[in-house]
Amino acid sequence: MAIKLIKISSIYFFIAVILGLIMSITHDYSFTPVHVHMNLLGWTSLTLAGILYHLFPQLEQSISGKIHFWLHNIGLPIMMVSLYLLISLENESFGIGAAIGSIITVIGVIVFVLNIFINLKKS
Repeated sequence: MAIKLIKISSIYFFIAVILGLIMSITHDYSFTPVHVHMNLLGWTSLTLAGILYHLFPQLEQSISGKIHFWLHNIGLPIMMVSLYLLISLENESFGIGAAIGSIITVIGVIVFVLNIFINLKKS
């Protein structure tokens, strides 16, 4: 799971960098919220979680580690696609998808934090 998180995070990084390049070329920065969230919740957070899961296998092997993995990787794409569509189509109905994806992701992060506090111990 640790390696999968790091690989998934690199995809978010790639997409965020390409989106940043497109915004710079076009001088249209309306997708900055998507760019920032992909970098922070996709690239940075998932990379760090992957490193922690690799360094501390008890985190990865716990049920909360698995729950975090799935919630984060279900919620974040829903949030990013919905936010992109909300901005690009200027259609507020995509706001519900962004909200649902955000809530799923936040629950995943809460589970991750609980996993750290419950299962990360000095060896």
